Amino acid sequence: MLTPIAHIRSPYSDKFGIPRQSNIISDVVSTVVFEPEFRNVDAIRGIEDFDYIWLIWQFSENLRDGWTPTVRPPRLGGNKRLGVFATRSPFRPNALGLSSVRLLGVELSPVEGPLLHVGGADLKDGTPIFDIKPYVPYADSHPDARGGFASEAPEARLEVCYDESQIAVIPEPMRKPLMEILSSDPRPSYHNDPNRVYGFFFCDHEVKFKVLDNNRLEVVNIF
Repeated sequence: MLTPIAHIRSPYSDKFGIPRQSNIISDVVSTVVFEPEFRNVDAIRGIEDFDYIWLIWQFSENLRDGWTPTVRPPRLGGNKRLGVFATRSPFRPNALGLSSVRLLGVELSPVEGPLLHVGGADLKDGTPIFDIKPYVPYADSHPDARGGFASEAPEARLEVCYDESQIAVIPEPMRKPLMEILSSDPRPSYHNDPNRVYGFFFCDHEVKFKVLDNNRLEVVNIF
């Protein structure tokens, strides 16, 4: 039986709007908070010598009974089926996720113990983490490897139209990451309705938007 050793504290309080892979939005800073029984500084001794770490975590919002052998990746338009083990779909037999994140720093909190500040995480706020391992470049990096249907990073970049007063409610350091999320088109790949208003929560604010055409996204409001 797996026991969570930590959870993530991130600005993503909703599944919608979370980057589809780690390190796509590298400016977003999240914090790994250890559970009380694992708040032992000796357990992370030496971790500061690594630039990146692996997080093994749970798709806690997608837990379900049973599983299906094939899924429909949004990257392929949501119409083509592939084997679940040939994708990174969250709908998996054990609902486990794997992310490489940049280790930005270690903080020793008198209340919460050791904290790991990381960049580029693609985890919803509160996601349970089961293990942490260092990223070792000579073994973990394969720059010439084939990437199947996801060999290239998504190119969709939208012009984001907004009013300055709308963005003002978002903390200043998080405004650029929000623009990156919006410009990368957070809608499912098979959605293309210019009249539909979408929304997601970011930094405890609900961001409402619609995509006017294939090139422009309009921020409707931020609450």
